[in-house]
Amino acid sequence: MSYTALYRKFRPDTFESVKGQDHIVTTLTNQLKANRIGHAYLFTGTRGTGKTSVAKIFAKTVNCENPTEMGPCGECRICKAIAAGASMNVIEIDAASNNGVDNIREIVDEVSYSPAEGKYKVYIIDEVHMLSIGAFNALLKTLEEPPSYVIFILATTEVHKLPITILSRCQRYDFKRISIDTIAERMQELVNAEGVQVEDKALRYIAKAADGSMRDALSLLDQCIAFHLGKELTYDKVLDVLGAVDTEVFSRLLRHVLDRNVLGCVQLLEEIVMQGRELTQFVTDFTWYLRNLMLVQSSDHLEDVIDMSTDNLQRLKEESRMLDMDRIIRFIHIFSELSGQIKYATQKRILVEIALIKLCKPDMETNQEALIDRVRQVEEKVEQGGMVSPEMLQAAMKAGGTGAAVDVSRPKPQMPKAVPEDVQEVVSRWSVILNQAENPMKTYMKGMHLSLGGDGKLLIVLEDGLGAEYFSPDSGHKEQLEQLVSETVGKQVDINIQVAQSRQEIENNFPDLRQFVKCEVEEEDDAEPW
Repeated sequence: MSYTALYRKFRPDTFESVKGQDHIVTTLTNQLKANRIGHAYLFTGTRGTGKTSVAKIFAKTVNCENPTEMGPCGECRICKAIAAGASMNVIEIDAASNNGVDNIREIVDEVSYSPAEGKYKVYIIDEVHMLSIGAFNALLKTLEEPPSYVIFILATTEVHKLPITILSRCQRYDFKRISIDTIAERMQELVNAEGVQVEDKALRYIAKAADGSMRDALSLLDQCIAFHLGKELTYDKVLDVLGAVDTEVFSRLLRHVLDRNVLGCVQLLEEIVMQGRELTQFVTDFTWYLRNLMLVQSSDHLEDVIDMSTDNLQRLKEESRMLDMDRIIRFIHIFSELSGQIKYATQKRILVEIALIKLCKPDMETNQEALIDRVRQVEEKVEQGGMVSPEMLQAAMKAGGTGAAVDVSRPKPQMPKAVPEDVQEVVSRWSVILNQAENPMKTYMKGMHLSLGGDGKLLIVLEDGLGAEYFSPDSGHKEQLEQLVSETVGKQVDINIQVAQSRQEIENNFPDLRQFVKCEVEEEDDAEPW
């Protein structure tokens, strides 16, 4: 006897054996109990979710001589005839190969004849979106008002292609993608029935690779069992058969990218290729890995969303702290774009190598995400005391939207170790002082840089220009500012004012006390952002 594929051998034959579509099963069984059977149904959803199986179970149940709460009895003459495909009451039509007007006219002619046995004639039209416009028009009238003994069940994966006139005449049922847990549990039942030893981890990977399709999962399981016939099916063996890559490899690859190690990335890709892994699957899985990384960084309680072992999840959390969200999103964009290109490419390896080099070298790109990454690269070098090349500096200035000369190799001035309390109070209440000032003084105060003089007094640095002229020694405005500050903080405060040639000179030579005091002294609630 010839071998029967698992998805055919274990096809559901009762509503109870349908997995992952409880909302549809409940509705249909309630209709059958109450004898509120509709004349036209539309089953829509992705491949392998049970549309045709449910249609056949429904067709059996309405004609069964001894129906139960969970569907047909499976033992009566009509049930056996339908199961064998020998019943004239259930007519299955593949719309992909029977999509013309003449094919539909044959159906229209046939519905005028009542069933020879049983109660209903059920027409199951699969992939109904493949019908031509003329065929749809020929079906309209019959679909709206069929004889009382006729039921139409239309099934499609692309419901958006159906005319609205068809949609409005049917009860629509949306079949959901089946969860990984449900698929894994069902496969465990089947391998137990078949007497095959399979690791739980291997079943979960197959369920994940099936992307919500029970039929795809059983086909992949069939393929893996056949490849390692008579042996226990382990996680590593499943990876070998499907050409997939272990999660640990993605972790190694990510760390090479974070180190900007192009050679390490290319060598790791060489290992993957030499192991016979499928690059299209590799790109898809690594994109999924980056997605998990993004989710882990977004929240601490995503164990149910991310299907991963505890050890791998812990490693993922560790890696999520090694890079920023905008960087993860940039990586995802690059690999998502690659995923669309690689399916039809002849040189897949070269495309993957280009994408990995892009991850390591953001200077290859000009979008905002890459520019931010290039600025981060410059900052890391400066913090480590290294010299920055002119090319890196130019990229950083472009990202910042300025062409000003920046001496990034020069270290920033050190913050003072101690700041007098009266100066701290002035700095912490500066926004209050600013709000109490009147124009034009208020306008010029906004450009002030608050620092500390060598004598421990508050030092205000102004860029050379109108503000510096306004607070010149002969203007008397410096004394007005001192009085305003003293009234606000309730004590006498002496202020020194100094003029610098440029804003860059100020930032390089005078520490900003607002950054220093902010971490020790609580700011006012009504403080304005600086």
